[in-house]
Amino acid sequence: MKIIRDCLDALLHPSARYDALTRARHRAFMAPRLLGSLAALAAFPVYLAMRGAPTALEVAAFGWLIAPILLSWFLSRTGRYEGAHVLSSMALAGLVMTVAMTTGGIESFAAIWLVVVPLEAALSASRRVVAFASALALGCTALLIVFGHFDMLPAAEANTFSRGIFMAFGVASATLYAAGLAFGAESLARTSVSLLYVEEDRYRLLARNMSDVISRHRRNGVVQFISPAAETMMGAPVSRLLGHGLFDRVHVADRPAYLTALSDAARGGEARSVEFRLRRDAPRGSARGQNSQVDFIWVEMRCRPLEAAPDAVPGSEAEVVAVMRDVTDRKVQEQALDLARTAAEQADASKTRFLATMSHELRTPLNAIIGFSEMIVQEDVLMIDAGRRKEYAQLINDSGQHLLGVVNGILDMSKMESGNFEISPEPFAPREAMLNCCSLLALKARESGIDLVTRAPEDLPVMTGDPRAFKQIVLNLVANAIKFTERGGTVTVSAAVEGSRLMLRVRDNGVGIAADDLKRVGDPFFQAGKTYQRRHEGTGLGLSIVKSLVGMHAGEMSVQSKVDEGTTVTVALPLAFMPPAEQPQSNIATLTPALRAGLQDQARQVKKSA
Repeated sequence: MKIIRDCLDALLHPSARYDALTRARHRAFMAPRLLGSLAALAAFPVYLAMRGAPTALEVAAFGWLIAPILLSWFLSRTGRYEGAHVLSSMALAGLVMTVAMTTGGIESFAAIWLVVVPLEAALSASRRVVAFASALALGCTALLIVFGHFDMLPAAEANTFSRGIFMAFGVASATLYAAGLAFGAESLARTSVSLLYVEEDRYRLLARNMSDVISRHRRNGVVQFISPAAETMMGAPVSRLLGHGLFDRVHVADRPAYLTALSDAARGGEARSVEFRLRRDAPRGSARGQNSQVDFIWVEMRCRPLEAAPDAVPGSEAEVVAVMRDVTDRKVQEQALDLARTAAEQADASKTRFLATMSHELRTPLNAIIGFSEMIVQEDVLMIDAGRRKEYAQLINDSGQHLLGVVNGILDMSKMESGNFEISPEPFAPREAMLNCCSLLALKARESGIDLVTRAPEDLPVMTGDPRAFKQIVLNLVANAIKFTERGGTVTVSAAVEGSRLMLRVRDNGVGIAADDLKRVGDPFFQAGKTYQRRHEGTGLGLSIVKSLVGMHAGEMSVQSKVDEGTTVTVALPLAFMPPAEQPQSNIATLTPALRAGLQDQARQVKKSA
């Protein structure tokens, strides 16, 4: 059988060699015809020995039995399976008609073979071939009836015994041939089912081992099928994802985009792509209380309409097949790139602001120092009197003090960035420290025409912290408020105890801060408004130092402001602050991560620019 199968496979047309079902059909067509024709050729000499000289009809009949060899050659050369079945039906019908017309017409033993013609055509699995074969058999039957009715056929033999033998031979041979056709049809059906199982196993294996999730949806998002890979991606069994189970896991903000993509794909007939977030269950065995935060993953879904089945009811709801892929890593990288880009833009802007600020804050006092010192050196030539000399010396001193303040601010920021800024917690009275700071700035407030109001309850408790840092916080906040308040305005400094924290508030009714600049207040060297439009001197380090000192004391700072209405800065400091024992007091790790990262980035840019 293997030799016969190999010979048949060698005769197959190239188009039938790569599909198992097509190969089985071609093999089932060629095998019985080649074997039958070869058997007819082998039996012809025996027939001659027993019969003697054959008649012309007998020679034609044997010649017709060799026709299947030509049909097999036709299929082997062209690969036209339906055409070969049509020719086979015509050959069989022609042979039956020839024998029946010479042996009694419709009453001939060969007429029963007309029933076999459509049965043989059924193996083609083509309705057109079966319809043609059925029409051909009925036409031949009609011709035999018409020829017999008009006595156009030769007379049949009157021997009843021989006629019965031939009739039995015809029925038996037709039954055997029909049985062979039935076995062939059953073999093809079994092969088809076996191939279907193989394909199902292959697709099932593919679906189980793919990292991407394959799903079938209705237009409204209902899941009818989802591959087992979903359990790995979302940590939930497939049964919980069917129906609306998958939709319930989509992030609320992404559900409109999810449903829109499915609806557009079902309605528009084109592929759609959408990215959304899916809730993922915690791995089995992990404690629920360990992390209360819901875990979401980013998923990219590509969906396209599913072709309707041939037996689908017209007007039925369209379905969508989707492929989902976990793109969380790509999203994280994109967010990291966005953050890096934003940080780079902020660093570049900080460098520009630093250069613009330093060009003014350093050059102006240096020019004054150099200019007035040269004038004092040349006092004999310029005839400068003692009063003018004293005025010039005071101007030089003021310029030097201003430069010292700028340099000290930069050095303080560098110390905070490097973790070398030391704080020494000790008990102190915040009320006295706050009143002392306001007294130091009272003269500046009066010169600017600003009313400085201090509201400090006498029963403020003693707090533990660095008194120097506390004074620097108050001085910077009050000085900033005075600087940005127009003449006739008011600056109010108040303190109160809320729970275990001291709440320090500095409120003014000055120029205020725009909403876009408010979120960046506290960044080193940042000043609200454009640098070339500045109306007030300063390096932009005051609030940055305050924010850093507050963070080092485990406190919080918030800023509320509106343009032309004023600004309120609130600082919350713990009444009893103790630095962590396992870390140095000056370690920058005591700052919040965002503040620490901001200070480090800004300080690096300052060092590069300097």
